[in-house]
Amino acid sequence: MKSIAKFHVRVDDRLIHGQTLVAWCPTLKIQEIIAVDDAIAQNPVLKSIMTMSVPKNYQTSIVTVNEAKELLKEESGKNRLLILKSASHLQELKEEITGCDEIILGNLAKRENTPYNLPGAAGMFYLSDEDVNTIDQIVSAGIQVTFQQMPNSAFTKWETFRKSIK
Repeated sequence: MKSIAKFHVRVDDRLIHGQTLVAWCPTLKIQEIIAVDDAIAQNPVLKSIMTMSVPKNYQTSIVTVNEAKELLKEESGKNRLLILKSASHLQELKEEITGCDEIILGNLAKRENTPYNLPGAAGMFYLSDEDVNTIDQIVSAGIQVTFQQMPNSAFTKWETFRKSIK
């Protein structure tokens, strides 16, 4: 019997890093990593540095938002992890991520106009009004969204966090 490929989305401003490779990818049984950031995708040196530590058993692409749209139209047959540098990419890729199994919000450092912080998260999860509106739309479309630093750590559902916003 053929297994069905899974598609996970993680928003983590660090993109591909140690936690991704040693914790998330094995836990989610990932075979293909797609990292989305226009600046890194267009810089061959940064792109090379980011992929240098990725084991060869993961098919890895670092792409722009527009390249991600095209890539996600293709059926790969592999368990995919789409990693977005910014929550704003959720809005830009809204149509392409409708079939994902879940969206996991990871590290989102404090930026200008990001007043919302997950309580008890030691300053790792900051969102803007625009981020909150985008995620509200995604959740209303039936996609599960959670905050979770590591696969074995506690998670917070979007609905719980949303209630904390005044």
